[in-house]
Amino acid sequence: MKRAKDFPIEQARRVTAREVEAARKAIEERLGRKRVRRGRPPKGDEKYAPFSIRLHPRVIAWAKKEAKRRGLGYQTVINEALIKATA
Repeated sequence: MKRAKDFPIEQARRVTAREVEAARKAIEERLGRKRVRRGRPPKGDEKYAPFSIRLHPRVIAWAKKEAKRRGLGYQTVINEALIKATA
């Protein structure tokens, strides 16, 4: 198969989870070490819920300024302020 268009796509199928696991184990045995896990790490016990809210532009400007000063994300600053207000 010299060109991609020569591939018999009608004969293609999805790889099963069992095949993926077998390939992973074979690679680990061959290389003698585990593969590095990629992607986002698992979330903690305290999960955040997606939520949409409208805020005054001055609040957002303050949060962005504070976030830049502290080296954080502005949503983190807003979240901390809300948690502090509820305590």
